[in-house]
Amino acid sequence: QVQLVESGGGLVQPGGSLTLSCAASGRIFSIIVMGWYRQAPGKSRELVASITSGGVTNYADSAKGRFTISRDNAKSTVYLQMNSLKPEDTALYYCNFRTLNPINYWGQGTQVTVSS
Repeated sequence: QVQLVESGGGLVQPGGSLTLSCAASGRIFSIIVMGWYRQAPGKSRELVASITSGGVTNYADSAKGRFTISRDNAKSTVYLQMNSLKPEDTALYYCNFRTLNPINYWGQGTQVTVSS
């Protein structure tokens, strides 16, 4: 069973930066979209950013101008560079890979806490 493994979360002060990474533990064929979602306590899971196999990106309004998503197709890895972090960015961040079938793979989540 292929799993997605996230890393890079942690505690950061407002205005700081973090980079999240998500890699597949094995080979996943025909990935068409890789994305990052987040869920804050008491709120629904929401899309933060996504990137297609062709490199087309999509960002939530809250992430535009501050976050950058990128991917390494050869390594089946997706990254989320987060700058100018705010307390409202505090959430559990999940990565998602969607294939042509379609099958959705989810990571276990990595906690991001923005606090002074």
